[in-house]
Amino acid sequence: MLLILGASALVTPLLVHAQVIRQEVPIMVGASVLVLLFAQDRAIGRLDGAVLLALLAAYTLFLIVQSRAETRASAADVAVSESEPGGRPSHWSLQLTAVLAGLLLLVLGSRWLVAACVDLATALGVSEAVIGLTVVSAGTSMPELATSITAALRGQRDMAIGNVVGSNIFNLLGCLGVSAIAAPDGLPVAAPLLAVDLWVMLAVALVCVPVFFTGRVIARWEGALFLLYYAAYTAWLVLAETGRDALAPFGNAMLSFVLPLTVLAVVVAFVRQRDR
Repeated sequence: MLLILGASALVTPLLVHAQVIRQEVPIMVGASVLVLLFAQDRAIGRLDGAVLLALLAAYTLFLIVQSRAETRASAADVAVSESEPGGRPSHWSLQLTAVLAGLLLLVLGSRWLVAACVDLATALGVSEAVIGLTVVSAGTSMPELATSITAALRGQRDMAIGNVVGSNIFNLLGCLGVSAIAAPDGLPVAAPLLAVDLWVMLAVALVCVPVFFTGRVIARWEGALFLLYYAAYTAWLVLAETGRDALAPFGNAMLSFVLPLTVLAVVVAFVRQRDR
């Protein structure tokens, strides 16, 4: 959220679709709360994973029904556009081949990425959780970052936000759900994740509500703020592993100065937009 929306908003202010505010953001916040609750026993077990996966299936079914209802009136226009020459091949066999090839490359790439990151964590003497929160998360977010920036450059600014919010929902419900079911003993939750990182995830989800409401636009200054917080969060992770002497002053500065100023700026922007 911080990296991709921040970078995309710096390219151009992002429009927030009303449906994202009304529907997707509350679902994302709810999924974040649910994962945090499931993690309180220091593990996301198979039953927890089944619940997450069932919620994803229900959410996907709801979106399909909703989409069909919205596009039924424009079905004729879609059929005409698909029949025009010069477009992509639409035969199902070609599309299925492309999907299978993409999934195969994705599986291979994910295996190589995880193996390399485990070796990197061992070489640097840091925990695998920190590597997962930094290198792995940034690396696996590159397709989303490219998609969102491309959408922003092409003027499809609401698609950039929908891409990120939808991906977060799928990561929480789908990726965690499937992984928890596949793991023999569920997914263990490290103490630092439970103490800090899951709360940061929830805080970022919650801060999107007032930011998205300020004119239903993520301005460039808000995008810059998102990027600064992503940099600060990454710095905190590194300090927590390598520079504990500097960790306390850094945390105090964030809590006593940076966070209050951020809250004040968001509140002022929200009040101005409400008065406008």
